[in-house]
Amino acid sequence: MNFLILGVESSCDETGVALVRQGKGAALPVLLAHALHSQIAMHQAYGGVVPELASRDHIRRVLPLARAVLAEAALPLNAVDLVAFTRGPGLAGALLVGAGVACALAAALNVPVLGIHHLEGHLLSPFLSADPPEFPFVALLVSGGHTQLMRVDGVGAYALLGETIDDAAGEAFDKSAKLMGLPYPGGPVLAQLAEQGDPAAFKLPRPLLHSGDLFAGLKTAVLTQAKKLGDALPAHKADLAASTQAAIVEVLVKKSLKALAQTGLRRLVVAGGVGANRQLRAMLDAACAERGVRVHYPELQLCTDNGAMIAMAAAMRVQVGVAFPDRRYEFDVRPRWPLQAISPALAA
Repeated sequence: MNFLILGVESSCDETGVALVRQGKGAALPVLLAHALHSQIAMHQAYGGVVPELASRDHIRRVLPLARAVLAEAALPLNAVDLVAFTRGPGLAGALLVGAGVACALAAALNVPVLGIHHLEGHLLSPFLSADPPEFPFVALLVSGGHTQLMRVDGVGAYALLGETIDDAAGEAFDKSAKLMGLPYPGGPVLAQLAEQGDPAAFKLPRPLLHSGDLFAGLKTAVLTQAKKLGDALPAHKADLAASTQAAIVEVLVKKSLKALAQTGLRRLVVAGGVGANRQLRAMLDAACAERGVRVHYPELQLCTDNGAMIAMAAAMRVQVGVAFPDRRYEFDVRPRWPLQAISPALAA
């Protein structure tokens, strides 16, 4: 079997294209090639993502990236058997670019097309790593505006254990960075600065540490501390960054351990952009090793939005029979698309 899937990701400010080969029998799909373009440099001048600029840049990038991926895999376009794309959630205009290109390519090739949920792509991305997980597991999904803990029993079988009621972890990083006057993209800049600071310098709250939810109110505490420092903030910025990161990471680690205890599972998967945070990985590794729990992460290059996770999710959904691609090339996108819409366990 040599079923090839081309995946296109364009939900926000990264254009990703990848080629995955379907696994034989129960074997996992294999990533053959992927390419990614980040729009960070373009959006820095505005301090955040400008949706119209993002959409236009996707138009410029997606086809050259597709050509690059096919060239890397040494395969012609007509070798593709299925085209997958991010249907949502995300920025409407950006999603439309990826959906339009994917459906046009599929129609030209007369092959099926499949829209994929962006968060499911992140959720399944650790299966692309050198140390893939096995079902069932607890998943900590920390991607952009989403922070969720889920029990995952299989592809499409997700049960929600807890989620943010205010800022997600990524938003807590980004908004706290902005309050400190750090440049876009705030989260990674804050994490880098935190390595030079003292995480115990400021006593920040651990929001909702003992409730079933995740984040609420941390940015208010950061703002209050920044105002107290006033003109002295630049001299203490690294300490405030370290203290902020410590608060976010501690909540994520303790919530993850609570979910593992609640489910009785011995395997944890961490996915999404915040999953690249070094402090989070170090603390989770230490806490889980102490409890005999295995932890799995995506490869660092696949933590952010990328086409590989979309192609992988499509391959796994088709492989287990929970998705059925077709040749109807009219399309729509879902800028707001709850994960429970694709999982009976979450909808129950």
